[in-house]
Amino acid sequence: MRIEFVPVDTQAGANAALAVLAHEGAALSPEARAANEATGGALARAIAGGRFTGAKGQTLDLVAPHGLEAARVVLVGVDGSGAVEPEAVETAAAAAYQAVKTTGVSELVLKLGADAESAARAAFGARLAAYRFDKYRTTEKAEKKPSVTLVKIAAADPVKAQKAYEPLAALADAIVFSRDLVSEPANILHPEEFAARAKSLESLGLEVEILGEAEMAELGMGSLLGVGQGSVRESQLVIMKWLGAPDPSAQPVAFVGKGVCFDTGGISIKPADGMEDMKWDMGGAAAVTGVMHALAGRKAKVNAIGILGLVENMPDGNAQRPGDVVTSMSGQTIEVINTDAEGRLVLADALWYCQDRFKPKFMIDLATLTGAIIISLGHDYAGLFSNNDGLSEKLLAAGKAERETLWRLPLPAAYEKQIESPIADMKNIGGRPAGSITAALFLQKFVNGVPWAHLDIASVAWKKPSADPTVPDGAVGFGVRLLNRLVADAYEG
Repeated sequence: MRIEFVPVDTQAGANAALAVLAHEGAALSPEARAANEATGGALARAIAGGRFTGAKGQTLDLVAPHGLEAARVVLVGVDGSGAVEPEAVETAAAAAYQAVKTTGVSELVLKLGADAESAARAAFGARLAAYRFDKYRTTEKAEKKPSVTLVKIAAADPVKAQKAYEPLAALADAIVFSRDLVSEPANILHPEEFAARAKSLESLGLEVEILGEAEMAELGMGSLLGVGQGSVRESQLVIMKWLGAPDPSAQPVAFVGKGVCFDTGGISIKPADGMEDMKWDMGGAAAVTGVMHALAGRKAKVNAIGILGLVENMPDGNAQRPGDVVTSMSGQTIEVINTDAEGRLVLADALWYCQDRFKPKFMIDLATLTGAIIISLGHDYAGLFSNNDGLSEKLLAAGKAERETLWRLPLPAAYEKQIESPIADMKNIGGRPAGSITAALFLQKFVNGVPWAHLDIASVAWKKPSADPTVPDGAVGFGVRLLNRLVADAYEG
């Protein structure tokens, strides 16, 4: 799908849909009033004859209104009655696209806000809404495929709008890359293939280093390697560097992602029902890859490190057993009580490696870590755990700004008793009570006092159904927008 910025007087043609705004209470925007007048009041009559109220995201689609050349006119609701914020324009543009994407029109003309920032946000919303993972579909009927191939965004200054869109376009590219990683089936995206796709981002200016099992064994990463020992696929550790700060030796920020490319549960095997969804147990690593893609794509003025722990957790004669004891890179020993609590074993070594080698300002790990976080928070919030109040506040603010919302949970030291082991330094699971908290307490043992936050994204990495028009059903790419905003607002010099 192409995106173009056009003058505000651009008209929608015979095979196009025109999208305009209506405020809460069905008050029409200036562009909507003009369309209403051109159609002899057809929009007002349609509103009066239905239940369209202008509520946020609500749409009203009129077919071939007399007086306009356009094939369709779409009213999109936005809350409030005053100026429309660019963030609201983003979701309105996405809702407009969703309303007409399979109607047969080939163009969508968005008249949602003429200033450069609003026009750029409209383009961003339409781009995200148009995401579709269809590379393996071969027999889909034409009427089910999106027909919109061009989105035109009306802007007072199209050149200025295009300039404003450039960093958002880089962010959209990164989100799409992340969503593609999560959407791929595990027979395609195994650890080596994931590492190869990360390596391909060197074209953006990233430096990418890949460690195999022999190198990790030399480093003593028994915790990570134990998870993948039942798979025929070799585990990988990917190190991504973006050196965009004025001083390339300045202390970096760091992001660490859990990349379990498929999680059967290992010997502690999961039930068959729903196991196919475990292809997205690498959503944390996909998010970190997306963040690094975004920072490089928009040439962020920051030094950043991305670490991906990539494994496959399979049952096999060589697989890790419940009751095994492994030694992590930190030297701490772990009794493996449940092989389906594998993500924390991967992150234990990845976090230690990160802080030991790079001495970052902070580390943020992202992981589809626990089903317990879904029970705690549902599907609209990711869990935030941290040893640093300042970092937490910045993350919460960035999440709110980007609609990737977080909820901070405690890290009570008293709960560490649940992961005490009689034969090792700790065990990898603490039972059902406070399962997300004890998982975070486990991870905290491997950060070595570095400012750190853990984002448990099991609740938000995959949406089906999705209530957000910028997120089609499936992979979200959760965390890319959030962490890009965190860096932009607080860490670029």
